[in-house]
Parts: sequence; structure tokens; C-alpha cells
Amino acid sequence: MADTPERQVIAPTAAETSPENPWPLQLLSQKLKSHIEKAPPAWVEAQVIELNKRANVSYLTLRDIDAEVSLSVTVWGSVLSRLEAPLEQGSRVVAQLKPDFWLKTGRLSMQGQDIRPVGLGDLLARIEQLRQALAAEGLFDPRRKKPLPLLPHRIGLITGRNSDAMKDVIRNASLRWPAVEFEVREVAVQGVNAVTAVIGALRELDADPRIDVIVIARGGGSLEDLLAFSHESLVRAVAAAHTPIVSAIGHEADRPLLDEVADLRASTPTDAAKRIVPDVGEELRRVDQARSQLNRRIQGLLDRETERLLYLRSRPVLANPMLMFTTKYDEVTSSRGRMRTAVRTQVGRHFDQLRHLRAQVRALSPQKTLDRGYAVVQLEDGAIVRDPEQAPARTLLRVRVAGGDITAVSTEGTAAPRTDDSSAKPFVSNTTSAKDSV
Repeated sequence: MADTPERQVIAPTAAETSPENPWPLQLLSQKLKSHIEKAPPAWVEAQVIELNKRANVSYLTLRDIDAEVSLSVTVWGSVLSRLEAPLEQGSRVVAQLKPDFWLKTGRLSMQGQDIRPVGLGDLLARIEQLRQALAAEGLFDPRRKKPLPLLPHRIGLITGRNSDAMKDVIRNASLRWPAVEFEVREVAVQGVNAVTAVIGALRELDADPRIDVIVIARGGGSLEDLLAFSHESLVRAVAAAHTPIVSAIGHEADRPLLDEVADLRASTPTDAAKRIVPDVGEELRRVDQARSQLNRRIQGLLDRETERLLYLRSRPVLANPMLMFTTKYDEVTSSRGRMRTAVRTQVGRHFDQLRHLRAQVRALSPQKTLDRGYAVVQLEDGAIVRDPEQAPARTLLRVRVAGGDITAVSTEGTAAPRTDDSSAKPFVSNTTSAKDSV
């Protein structure tokens, strides 16, 4: 009996396989199918970009809302029959997907176990929830908003390719201010690429130092068409921009979150053009009005100053300038005359007082007494003799009279009796005459 080859032991895991001990292809497919079937179903949000309906099955292609990611999904007719309205291409849906691996062909597919359209109410609720969250962060605070320049020289414009919004902004702005210049970025403003494209154009224009203001403009549309302008990434990019941003999305009733964070909200693209540049005709009228007011004020000032000059010239001091000097000269002359008179009067009065005082002094002087016949008797040492006892007999005396001095010798004498008469003379007649003394 011939020897049978030993049967190889199959590797338990893929890591243990080798060229000498490979797995059968069937085993790999079975393990993949087993592993994939363990994955639980997941709810995802996407947009239907392709829809092919067959007898009892439909083949969908779903694309991510924000990224270039797509998946093919198979949906049975029983799932679509539960929808209140037929599913259409471009609809935004929430689907429950379960991965499925076909063993024979090795193809991975996604089975749609449930699918639900995202209604306007759901979208509005999500936008409102995001609005409240961003407002709580302060992104919508009016104090963060930057003022627009009075006269921008170059305007950055982000809009759709060859769109009416672009034409409205450029045409109306150029009509109002012909010298304005635009830096246009035509990007997708709807669909899965809109958010990325608008953010890229915004950052490019914001980095350009020549751009004074940036306008993001789009025409009207449904809520789904304008969802890109309520995306959180775009709102935060606008909040972080250094250049003033003007939002001109849709019509007056449309209020995407971009309107809340922008520095200025315009109701329409046409309104944005009117608010970012002044009207040259209106500005020229204002210049003319200002010039007229300035001329009136200057003319009024000149008229008032002319009247003041005429009034000043009519005053006597200017009409006859010498009158002031003449008046002052007369006043000075009069004052000088009065001063001289007063001085002469005072000098005369004081001269009379001095003369009177001199007369009084002279009347009280010893010489006057001598002139009236009195004499002063002195001893040799000059002492005045007031008592006879001071000059005993044969005492040498000097007698002073009005005309001069006389030398005499005393003889015996007697003291004169004292009286209470206050008018008695202070001199004593106890002298000898000059003849006796000789």
C-alpha cells in the first residue's frame, strides 16, 4: 500500500499563513463575511446623488454632506414603500446601513435597512441648535463686528460661477462708484464642495492686503440650497477673518448663520452693492451742499466783521484819534496846575508856621531877655549868680548884657525879698555898675 501524504494543518489566523501553508480562498472569504456581519448597523446622514429603481430593489449612491466620500447602497422596495413621499435624487436623507459581503464574488455592499428624508423641520432645528451654541461662544456679539471702510478701493467678491448675484454686485457697485475694483472668486455655492470652496476663497482674499472688504453673495434658493452658508466651519472662518465681511445670501427672508457672524448683512446682492460703496452722484451733491454752506458761513463772517470794523471806525477814538491825546493833555495840564497851586499853598502855609515858630523861639531866647534890659551875672568859673551869698564882697564878676560883657567887683549887699509873683524875673540886680567897678 503506497504512503499517503500528510495533511497540512490550516493556520488558525491570517498572520500565521505562509507561502508553504496558505489559506484556501474560500476560507478568507468566509472569515471576511463573518467579521463584517458582526458589525452593527449605523445611521448616517448623506445626500442622494444617484437613484436607480428596479423591480423590487433600488440602487442608491450616497455622498457625504461635507466631503468627497460616496457609498453604493442597495435598498429593497419594502423599505422605500414606507416613505410618505417618493425618494428623489438630491434629497438629504438619514439611512441605517448594514455592510454585507457577497461570498461568491467577494463584493462588499451596503444594505439600506431603513431610510428617512431629512425634513425642513429637522434642518431648521439643527441650524437653531448651532446658532445658540455659536452665540453662547460670542461669535455673534455686535462688539466683534468690524466697521466697513468709507470708500473701499478693491472689493473681494465670492460668488457662484457666472451667477446673477455676481453681475448684480459688480453692476450696481460700478454704477454708484465707477472707480471701484473687484477681485472675484467664482466657486461652488451649493452642494458638497460649497463649504470648502467658499472657505478657501475667503482665506485667499483675507490674506490679500489690497482687499478692503469681502462680499459673499448668492442668489435665492431653498433651505437645502443655502445650507452651506450655515455650516459651522464657514461661520468660524468668517469670524476669524481680519477683513470686514458682507453677507449677501438669498433674499430678505433668508437668514443663514453667515448673516449673524458677518460684519454687515445685506438683504440681497443688490443691497450689498449699495451699502459697500457710496453713490458718486449723492456724494457730489453733498460736496456742493457743503461748499455752499461753507461759502454762506464765510460770507456771513465777512459781513459781520465788516460791520464791526465800520462800527469801530465810527467811534470817536478812531474817528479823531488826536482827540484822545488832546483830552489827556488838557487833563494833565489841569492836574499839573492844581498840583502846583496845592504845593504853593502848602509851602506858604508851612512857611508861615515856621516864621511863627521862629518868632516864638526868638521871644523865649536869653538874648531877647537881655535886649529888654536884663543882665546875667556869672562868677569867674562861669557859674551863674542866683544868690548874693554866692558873691561876697570884692568877688570878681562878669556881667553879661545885651551889648556884651562887663567885669565888675561885688560889694556888700542884701538879698532881695522873695515874692510869689510868677512874673518875677529870674535875674538878681545885685551887681555894680561898670563905673563903680572901675
